[in-house]
Amino acid sequence: MTLPPSVGKRALVTGGTGGIGFETALALAKAGAEVVVAGRGEAKVAHAVTAVRQAVGSAKVDGLVLDLASLASIESAAAEVLAPGRPLDLLINNAGVMAVPERGETADGFELTFGTNHLGHFALTGRLLPALLAAPAARIVTVSAKVARNKAATLDDPMSAVSYSGMAAYTKSKLANVVFTLELARCAVGTGITAVAVHPGTSATGLQQHLPKYLQVLASAVLDRFVGQRPADAARPSLYAATDPGIKPGDFVVPQGRAELRGAPHVAELPAAATDPAVGRRLWALSEELTHVSYSFR
Repeated sequence: MTLPPSVGKRALVTGGTGGIGFETALALAKAGAEVVVAGRGEAKVAHAVTAVRQAVGSAKVDGLVLDLASLASIESAAAEVLAPGRPLDLLINNAGVMAVPERGETADGFELTFGTNHLGHFALTGRLLPALLAAPAARIVTVSAKVARNKAATLDDPMSAVSYSGMAAYTKSKLANVVFTLELARCAVGTGITAVAVHPGTSATGLQQHLPKYLQVLASAVLDRFVGQRPADAARPSLYAATDPGIKPGDFVVPQGRAELRGAPHVAELPAAATDPAVGRRLWALSEELTHVSYSFR
């Protein structure tokens, strides 16, 4: 996939230390963007930055330690990004956790999957809003998953306080990613910000780390060989959403192959469960209440 030149643009990729996030950061660096690679561990962040620099001799890349399961870490990381007073042209909300076998909590007491995948990115995006508004045409790309299309998916019991299963919590969080994007697109009308949701299809990445070891090996073999794609290919929906001139606010970019498992990216129909504006308003209000982050578009 050939990207349009991105020289002069500044991009931040969460979960940029491995898998799809790393491939997204690498591709943007190759296109000339200045890239901030964000991840939880300082050593992993440093390794990813070094790898990008080795692959792209002219790369302008920096690292950022960011734990989306901690509001304090999010506030600190956002302050670091805002400190130079420069615009942020691209925010790729890519990081996530999946299928955590037992219910856990973030540093602030949120259910771990919903807290990381949705609330963490909600808080980060809100904290970074001044830099995004300062860009001439910023894009916010939030990475969902194919499970957001699950017809039984709802945002009832978002913290999985009544009942918990790893995949059910993941499905709620990925539906929330799309709902958040649509509400953000509605709120940001007239600002120059374009909010887009994507799902990458299927790829063997670090997301499978909570599966039993034998299932991780099986999933990797099956995904790579038969139905899935390499992480570099799975990054294409994010890159398309971030750079294609035809993208509109509220678009949903997915692979166009069979069952949306892999293939070239294109704009597709939204998950039905994500399109009710009332659901978007409720999620937004809850997210502001829990994170204590309010968006100001002025």
